[in-house]
Order: sequence, then C-alpha cells, then structure tokens
Amino acid sequence: MKNHFLINKQGAWIILFAMVLTISSCTGEKKQVINFPATDLAMENMIPKPTKIIPTNSAFGLDQFTAIYTSQSESGFNEVAEFLSDKIQGKTGLNLPVNQSDAGTVDRVIYINKTDSTEVAGSEGYQLYITKDSIILNARSSEGAFRGIQTLRQIIPEVSNDTLAEQPIWPIPTGKISDNPNFEYRASMLDVARHFFSVEDVKKYIDLLAYYKINVLHLHLTDDQGWRIEIKSWPKLTEIGGSTEVGGESGGFYTQEDYKDIVAYAAKHYMTIIPEVDMPGHTNAASVSYPILNGNGKTPELYEGTHVGFSTFDTRKDTVYAFIDDVVREISEITPGPYFHIGGDESHVTKKNDYIYFVQKVEKIVQKYGKRMIGWDEVAQANLDGSSVVHFWNSEENANKAVEKGMKVILSPATKAYLDMEYDTLSKFGLHWAAYIPVDTAYIWTPESFAKGVPQESILGVEAPLWSETISNIDELEYLAFPRMIGYSELSWSTEENRNWDNFKVRLANQAPFLDRMDVKYYASPKIDWKESKYSYKEISKD
Repeated sequence: MKNHFLINKQGAWIILFAMVLTISSCTGEKKQVINFPATDLAMENMIPKPTKIIPTNSAFGLDQFTAIYTSQSESGFNEVAEFLSDKIQGKTGLNLPVNQSDAGTVDRVIYINKTDSTEVAGSEGYQLYITKDSIILNARSSEGAFRGIQTLRQIIPEVSNDTLAEQPIWPIPTGKISDNPNFEYRASMLDVARHFFSVEDVKKYIDLLAYYKINVLHLHLTDDQGWRIEIKSWPKLTEIGGSTEVGGESGGFYTQEDYKDIVAYAAKHYMTIIPEVDMPGHTNAASVSYPILNGNGKTPELYEGTHVGFSTFDTRKDTVYAFIDDVVREISEITPGPYFHIGGDESHVTKKNDYIYFVQKVEKIVQKYGKRMIGWDEVAQANLDGSSVVHFWNSEENANKAVEKGMKVILSPATKAYLDMEYDTLSKFGLHWAAYIPVDTAYIWTPESFAKGVPQESILGVEAPLWSETISNIDELEYLAFPRMIGYSELSWSTEENRNWDNFKVRLANQAPFLDRMDVKYYASPKIDWKESKYSYKEISKD
C-alpha cells in the first residue's frame, strides 16, 4: 500500500511525499475499503473559528491502523506529533505510533510537515489537508504545527462509529483548513497573589488555554495580600509576604524551581509566561517583609482584605531601586519570554511626579535585563520608550497616550474582558464593580475598534484577566474562566468577519464533552444549549 501526501498549490494537487510500505502490502492484503457517510467539515465545532474551511464531504477514518509521521530534520515537530498521539490516546484509547518504520499495518497516515510555502502565514499559521487516506498538516514552524493539532483534536469525534468496520473508527470530515491568528498576543492573566494556586492548578489552566490556541499566560505574582515568587537575595518576601492571602488562609509561594517548572510546561504548549511584579502600589506584602521599602508613612502589617490603593514604595529611595533590580534580575533569568510586567495600576497614594519618576526608572531596569516592559494603562503618563507596552484596562485616554508614543497596546477592558466579573446577580463567585459580564456580552464586542484612537495596528492583542479576590481553588477558577475564556480565544484569533454570536454559541454548546472530560467546573450558562456527553459533570447550573 502506498500513501500519498498532497498539498494544494495554485489550484493543482501536487504530490508532496510518498512513503510507508506496510505489512499489508508485503503480505498482499488489500486495504480495507470503508464507505463513510457524507460529513461537512464546515459544520464542525472548531473554536477559535479558522480563517477558511473548504469541505469535501467524506471522512478520514482514525483507527488502530493510523500512524503519525513528521518532517524528520525539523526541531520540535516530533514533539508536536508525540503530543498529538498522547491526546488522541486520552480521547479515543488509540495508541498511534510516531515516526516508526515498523509500525505494523498502516492504512491511513497523519503527516506533520515543515513547509516554506508562502500560502502558510507566519509562525503560527497552518494548513490542514484531510482526505480519506491522509491528514497533512503544513506549518512553517513547530509552533504553527502545535496550533494546527489543536484544530485536529477538536474535529475528532468524542465517540467512535462501530458500524463502519470490524474495529472502532473515529470519522474525521475531509477538506482543507487554512488558518492563522488575527492577533499575535492572545492571553489570560491569573492572579495568584490574592489567593495562591498550586503548580498543578496552573498546569491544568495551561492545558485548557492551549486547546483554544491561547499563547500567553500572565501571572500576577505579587500584591498587597501576598508575594508568590522566591527571590533568593530577599528571602523574607516569601517567608513573610507569602504567608497569607485574602481571608487569612495560609498563602504559599513558588520556589524558583516551581516557577521554572511552570515556564517549561508552558513552553511545551507554545505558551509564553509573563511575570508581573506590581509596583509602586499593590506592594504591602513586600513592605511588610522589608519595611525599608515602604513609602506610605504607615507601619505595614500583613493584609488579608481586598481594598486597593493604600500602599506604595518609597519612590525616591535608592534602596528601593536596588531591590527592584534584584527582583527583575532573578525573575528575568528564569523567564525566557520577552516581557516583564511591572503593574503600575491604582497607585493612589503615590504622588504623580513620584509615580512618573518611578515608572521611568523601572523601565530602564527592565530593559537592562533584556525584557520589554508592560504596565497597566496608568504607566502611559510617563515618558516611556516605544518598545514598552501599555495594558489597557480602564483609561482610554491613557491608551491613546500610548499610541501617540508609538507603543503597542494590550486590550483588557474591565467592562468586557475581566473574568472575575460576575455573570449575573446569581453568580456564585466574582465581583461586579465594572459590570456584569454574561457569556454573550463577553463575546459580542470588537477588539479591533473598541478603544477610540487605538487603531488595529497598535493592538498587540487581547488578554482576559482573572483576579482572585473571591476564588480560592481550581474549581472556582474554572467557574469564572469557562466558558468565557473560550470566547476570548476566538476574539483574539479569528478575524472580525469570521465572528458571529449565533454561530459561536452553537459551537460553544458542543464544547461540553471536552470540558466534562477534562473535569472543568464551568458555568453552564442558560444562554447556551449545552450538549450532553458521556462524561459526568458534577455541577451543571440550572439557573
């Protein structure tokens, strides 16, 4: 038996690769012919919605006689294939061999191919060609291949069809998918300072985000209520500052080895970790640990409440900048990503001139260690380098100042994108100081034109922050993050013309089997007609 790997170029089908002589061909056995019913690739429940889908109305039969192959000389492609094989096994029980010359009988193949074709856009773009005999995933990089296999995972049925052949088969609709992201930056933020979340909790969140092509996890590591990252040169930060959290619980922190473990796990999912050390406000935990840093004129004490704006560093003291230099240096050394977030929000007791002086000094420290500074939109008041990034959450005026300075803007408008806002008056967790944000409101807005004076070319991307004042465990985190985070993934990946609420809510409803299989305690909004699945979900909301 011979498998042909094909690529569509300028309207013509060209043979890309031919390989794999199987045991069946050696023994003279004929390939099993399967009569698949017509299936429509365009009707699959892919989120975020791909740029272009062309169905051909047949099916690829994923079964025990399927094998995975990759471009052999390209770094990362084999690891992406192993990741796919592992996820397929978790979903179907099939153990698909990867790049094995002695794989046994192989009737159909999945081929993950490194391409230089200009038809594939950017490092995250990909193409999927699905025929009866082969699935070819073309990407310019292993990162693009990783995004593509998330789409493939989504179109594998949850249950097999046991009537088509002697063995169970999972029919995958045939056709072509061409896809690439609208924004390069697609993120969620997790506040581990108000309440601490374990390494395993963060890893599960990464698993879920990666499935929907999110590529950045921003960790809010410090605040008034807790300092969550080990700084070896200032050990009391975690010894004292990490000892509590909102409500007086025991707190916790990540050792640098814990943090490196999270960074490495994220990297395997092609996700960048952005550390945030919030300053000069939101700094009570640091000042309790080292009172010499304090600038609000009061004796700092451990804080377990939720008020903001009362703390500040002493912005005119050299010791403060020596401290910040050490913190930025130690965290930057174990953070391979390009960004360092300095917070900068709600510094209400910091005088404006002192605030501006501070932000400009800290920007230089961040740059000293090879990182681009990100700060909440208040930092736009300072005279900053165009390479720094402003994180819009509240002030459109500040976002406009950033654009005028040639800076990029991340969109996290609190009224639309804050995951800690309640869905409605019946929500179990969350706040509503900015707005109630039901599932439809979270999706029905246009990032490309949301902030007046911020053109699309100035938008780095979209981020959905999850502040943790009202949640203390992974179940509560999932309740607030899902399903809204799924909508934010589409807002940041798919183009405006490809986004439609009526279409999205149908695809969202069909995410229930995946969420249930992953044991996600999502909020089953009554606005969505959730699909039932074979997996037990313990707490479906009926309100």
